[in-house]
Amino acid sequence: MKWYLKAFQKYAIFQGRARRKEYWMFFLIHYIILLALIIIQEVADLSFLFLVYFLATILPTLALSVRRLHDIGRSGWWILIYYVPFGTIVLLVFACLDSQEGDNQYGLNAKVPA
Repeated sequence: MKWYLKAFQKYAIFQGRARRKEYWMFFLIHYIILLALIIIQEVADLSFLFLVYFLATILPTLALSVRRLHDIGRSGWWILIYYVPFGTIVLLVFACLDSQEGDNQYGLNAKVPA
């Protein structure tokens, strides 16, 4: 839960770097919540909850994805490859890559404690 809340603490911060662990733990909890909201929507017909949650998490999700791209040394504009056919696969591969060694143009190495 710590990683999920960390993404909301950096709600719209697109600078810096995000480790793989931070990225994947956020998305694990994010998709569990989405699944729970889909079940609630089907059982209780409360579709507005899903919409409110989706709108509340657009910016943190986008910011975290950009910071993850920064961690592997790529520009945040690579997020737009999502709209190219098979671009989702490219972003998935990028998300699985290890952090760039040392500091890069986007900030300090997130793996090294401050």
